[in-house]
Amino acid sequence: MSRFVRASKYRCPHTSRLVWLQRCSRGKPSHVFGQAGKREYGYDNVKVSNSAWDTNLISASARYISINWSASGGGAFAVLPLPSPFGQALHDVPSKLPDIIPLARTHTAPVLDTAWSPANDTLVASASEDGTCLLWKVPDALFEGWTSDGWEPRDLEPVARVDVSPRKVGQVLWHPTAANVLATASGDHCVRLWDLADPARPRATLTGHGDMIQSLTFNATGSIIATTCRDRKLRLFDARASGDPVRVTDGHGGIKGARVIWMGDGDRIATTGFSKMSDRQVVIWETGGLGSVKTLTLDQSAGVVMPFWSDNGILFLAGKGDGNIRYYEYESDMLYALAEHKTAEPQRGMCFLPRRALDVSECEIARAFKVTNSGVEPIAFIVPRKSDSFQSDIYPPAPSSEPSLTAAEFFAGRTAPVNLVNLENGAVFASDVSSHAPPPATVQPMVVSMAPAPEPIVVNPSPPVTPTVTKCASVPPTTSSPGVSPAPVRSESLPADCQHVFVPNEVNTTLREEVDRLNNELRDARQKIRNLELQVEGLRANARKVAQSLMEV
Repeated sequence: MSRFVRASKYRCPHTSRLVWLQRCSRGKPSHVFGQAGKREYGYDNVKVSNSAWDTNLISASARYISINWSASGGGAFAVLPLPSPFGQALHDVPSKLPDIIPLARTHTAPVLDTAWSPANDTLVASASEDGTCLLWKVPDALFEGWTSDGWEPRDLEPVARVDVSPRKVGQVLWHPTAANVLATASGDHCVRLWDLADPARPRATLTGHGDMIQSLTFNATGSIIATTCRDRKLRLFDARASGDPVRVTDGHGGIKGARVIWMGDGDRIATTGFSKMSDRQVVIWETGGLGSVKTLTLDQSAGVVMPFWSDNGILFLAGKGDGNIRYYEYESDMLYALAEHKTAEPQRGMCFLPRRALDVSECEIARAFKVTNSGVEPIAFIVPRKSDSFQSDIYPPAPSSEPSLTAAEFFAGRTAPVNLVNLENGAVFASDVSSHAPPPATVQPMVVSMAPAPEPIVVNPSPPVTPTVTKCASVPPTTSSPGVSPAPVRSESLPADCQHVFVPNEVNTTLREEVDRLNNELRDARQKIRNLELQVEGLRANARKVAQSLMEV
């Protein structure tokens, strides 16, 4: 299990050789380098969304990626097989995508964010400017026959819909330990938590933001939520108590986009943003009093910095419009620069693969998916080793796909650590992480406290209904605790005046015929949209040929 020995390229000037050797002896990744896959291993001819909303544009599960797509007729996103930097995708999908591919199109305005369920690699949620959040189940047959003659793309259909807000929904995020619990952030400056077994109303609404919410993150157990906001405040919320924040402090001084990420199972969070002088920064905060413990100035570029955390103790920073990815080792409230992965092509967005899906045979400790103007590029971050055996020192257990709680248990006040998976043998076990909730004591003088931390309370099972919701034929499964009745299923195409009414099993024939008629009209409309897009692509191709012929004359 030896390591390639060569001069360290990441050591800080003030870091002594003794400290560096101590870090290496404890199994810290001393040499991490980024390896981009060949061009044919990624995707080309990707029509990335042109929305100006600050989003990562891409999200990944252990099987698929989702990309915000530029399409006519409302909002859409694409689902594609997971690309690998070590070889081509297993599905019969070409590297250069066809001009027309299956899309998730039901949104009536641009899709702003997508997120994959940590408990189901085929279940994805999407948020849109139309104020809704839709759930989609990816069928196994979606990628069959893409290269065959006569193939016609068939768009995805949502399995559930949540009407979140009259304003746009900018972010969507799954709970890390509870099954089928979803968080949304909307243009009315609220974060809402939903139990997808009964999404007629939010189970919790977190308020107190003075402007648009820019990002949100859960702690390891999902009991605490941190948010950044355009009002330049950093806030902590108890996810199940009152809607007011339990901690508030001033964040980055600049007005540009700020992001937040929880740093594993500890009590530290990292934010990226801009100073008053427009310097790009990364700040480490302790969550007990929301005090700053480390501030690092990066540069003066204009792009928003996207932070990503790896349980190896590495913080990845990718700036929009940059061609590089910085990464730092975090230890004892210090950030040690490891290296940079540099490319000539700038990135528009990025996401990272769940660690349980990494290729351990290649000593891959992280994998990024970089979105460019017209493509997706997989990048593996590798610790080179001579031995072919499993390297346990660089592969701590990863979060598994098995939830620790049901939604009913979580909203009843229970907290449980995340279930972990051993990357060597696939064994799943419960971690011994306890919740790092900020204590209800008085905060430090530098912190503006909005309210002491209240105790979690059981949500009233029958509050007034605020948002409306409609569901399709099937809903993602949720395991209920004893005594909790399953939620009824509602039809996708109910009239607006019937959205609050629970539909009995014996739906009358007239309503069934109306649903079928509307679904047929929807399919016809989508077919017309695809035909028009094909005509536009043909006209563009002809125009390019004419222009090329004129240039050759």
